[in-house]
Amino acid sequence: MKENIYNSSFAELKSFFINSDEKTFRADQLWNWLYVKGIADFSGLNNISKNVINKINNKYYFSHFKVSKSLLSKDGTRKWLFELEDGKEIETVYIPDKNRGTICVSSQVGCSLSCSFCHTGTMKFSRNLSTSEILGQVMYVKNFLKDWSSKSNKKKITNIVFMGMGEPLLNYDNVIKSINVITDEKGLAFSKRKVTLSTSGVVPKILDFKEDSDVNLAVSFHAAFDEVRNILVPINKKWPIESLLEALKNYSKKRKHKRITFEYVMLEDINDSIKDARELIKLIKPFKAKINLIPFNPWPDSNYKASSPDKIKIFKNFILEEGKLVATVRSPRGDDVLAACGQLKSF
Repeated sequence: MKENIYNSSFAELKSFFINSDEKTFRADQLWNWLYVKGIADFSGLNNISKNVINKINNKYYFSHFKVSKSLLSKDGTRKWLFELEDGKEIETVYIPDKNRGTICVSSQVGCSLSCSFCHTGTMKFSRNLSTSEILGQVMYVKNFLKDWSSKSNKKKITNIVFMGMGEPLLNYDNVIKSINVITDEKGLAFSKRKVTLSTSGVVPKILDFKEDSDVNLAVSFHAAFDEVRNILVPINKKWPIESLLEALKNYSKKRKHKRITFEYVMLEDINDSIKDARELIKLIKPFKAKINLIPFNPWPDSNYKASSPDKIKIFKNFILEEGKLVATVRSPRGDDVLAACGQLKSF
């Protein structure tokens, strides 16, 4: 049975050519065609002989996402609903900004964590995405935007965030494998400083992640008290705040140069009091960190409301002035097409 080419690491391609009695430099050539030139089929490999191309064709195939739906926000954010080979669906978002462009990729079909403020959390978990399905999202958007310039100042996509559907650390092997291709200097060549993985707090995998990857880490924190976080992020019942912070301290010892981002959705009368802010400061003070405050983005039948702009400002200023911590407020992008943080769900 043929294999999807995007599921193969460089080492696996190299082994394929060795086993096919071909020189290993063929792996470098094919890797370059895939991730530097962005080919979508094997017909144009003009520096590889037909005999070798036939061997590649007999082993590998390209899969192309079927676009079930594409929505364009008034702010330029674009969301795609992709149909996978088995008919399952995922969403991917591209967010253009003045000096950067970000792809928000999904790592699972649905999600098992059931975070109460998140639209994806209302879906049942179906399955993990393969490496090819994760990379396929990046490749589709790059092809859609014709973003294959070798000049860094002309790149339309500068950042990749694993903040779409699913919990990345519960699809650990495939996510790490895709990150390795994304950050490979001979591959897609994204800077590790421009790639971020966000987790709800899968403690054992955070400990693995510190050994296996040097991209940025963000934590969906959202509450400073266990009784509140148990409701917002139910995985907290398994790994409460104390154990999560212990894992993050362990992570920080290994990745001393990395600043952890603590994501905090602002929910009216749920987690937006000065008491919450004071406790948040106490918990995060030991870390090299920043707090990203996210006004809640509503979705159909949600039971929450966003904190008022004034309350968010007071909360942020308290963190800045009393805690002397870095705090920012995320501007909603694509909320009119349900493409903003916490709004993703297959149509």
